[in-house]
Amino acid sequence: MMRLHRARLVFWVAALAAATVLVTAPAGMAKPMPDEPFTMGPIPNEVPRAINALIPPPPFPRLARIPQRAQTPGFSHRMQELREAVLPDPTGDPFFDRWAPDLAQRAPGELLASRDVTWPAGLLVTAPISSATQVKFASRDARGRPSFGTATILVPRDRWLGRGARPIVVNNLPIDSLGAACTAGMTLAHGVSIATGASDFIPPTTQLALARGYTVIVPDHQGPRQSYAEPVVAGHVILDSLRAAANLDRAKFGNSRIGMFGYSGGAIATNGSAKLIGSYAPELAPRMVGAALGGVPADFQILVGSMNANLATGVFHAATLGIARERPEMLTMVNNAAQWFATSPLKNVCLIPEALAGQTFLPMQLFSNDPDPFHSPIAYQVYAATKMADRRAGVPLYIFNGTQEFWIPATGARNLFRSQCRLGANATYREALGEHGIAALTGFPEAVMWLDARLQGQPAKNECPRDLRPRSGR
Repeated sequence: MMRLHRARLVFWVAALAAATVLVTAPAGMAKPMPDEPFTMGPIPNEVPRAINALIPPPPFPRLARIPQRAQTPGFSHRMQELREAVLPDPTGDPFFDRWAPDLAQRAPGELLASRDVTWPAGLLVTAPISSATQVKFASRDARGRPSFGTATILVPRDRWLGRGARPIVVNNLPIDSLGAACTAGMTLAHGVSIATGASDFIPPTTQLALARGYTVIVPDHQGPRQSYAEPVVAGHVILDSLRAAANLDRAKFGNSRIGMFGYSGGAIATNGSAKLIGSYAPELAPRMVGAALGGVPADFQILVGSMNANLATGVFHAATLGIARERPEMLTMVNNAAQWFATSPLKNVCLIPEALAGQTFLPMQLFSNDPDPFHSPIAYQVYAATKMADRRAGVPLYIFNGTQEFWIPATGARNLFRSQCRLGANATYREALGEHGIAALTGFPEAVMWLDARLQGQPAKNECPRDLRPRSGR
């Protein structure tokens, strides 16, 4: 607790110092690039120097040996110590916390462990189930290095009477958190806690799918590092959860049609997995019948302008740290103030505290050694790596977004639709009434009906305009 108060103190001292420098900055300071929001622009060169002069580096531990989860080839020992310090604290449950030492010898999707969680999961999903099984499996991180994932497999109580094997819905929930206790897996295994998110249950995708007779897989798609907003690791975990389910029981889960749903942070994960099917898990492609994704944070360069230094800035800071956990080159840019916060108990927060932090309105630029971080080479590398613009989805897409969105503008979703059409994907786009929270509800009915039709065996109609399709598809 004392560490948290000290972190808050240095935070406000840093903000005051930065504000003082901004007020006294020379009139000739750099300006934002044309057609960009001012929140993307640089700050005076004096600000990073003033913050680091005022605030010493935090005393995060020195380690004789770097833990498996933080090992980063090519980085200094001290930088790997920083990476370990910014990763979330353990949950206390070895199922989620322990890294198997032989992950490098395990194939993606290979089962590491499984356990029955029918109690209390059966109560929480509010639909009759025959079983709830958590699986732990080998996976790969955003760099392709050995990692692992966890997921919960929920099977309805009633016998499947439809054609073929019982279909599977992969419900990619918007975890949108930094803490390891904030996942659906923790809630389904241990019950509701202060870390449980309302979005685990609203909208009721899991409940409706179970009532429809479908198996539901709920992946903890942020991975063991809780890499919020990183689409590659999310895609790997999701696809490997399907492999793990087949390895658990091939007769039940190895031949089913598969559909995916995700909103907001869950849409990041769904987008990542849809684009990685062809290269990472091509054997799953014939079974993938549709992916519905809404409120799509598809382009982080757009989100810098829409989320930085306003009421969304707390969530934006959390997402940036989440990506940095998986892409540690970003940690080379953080100043002393940022290191204090990223290594404090704030690294374990869930969505609500993140959202409340938006009331600070603090710009991300105050936490970087680079006065123009959003135009740095590392920033452009991250924009490209997370946008995955050259990858065609290996599954028909239903993309929806709120027309009145201001933090996650519809521009990003529209661009995603157009780019997927140009790459030859089968895609549909809709806009729903409202901003992010309202559109999650107004856009939900049509999205789940579209996905249900795919799971029932109806092929998806390609709604890409002909002038956007590849020449061979015209």
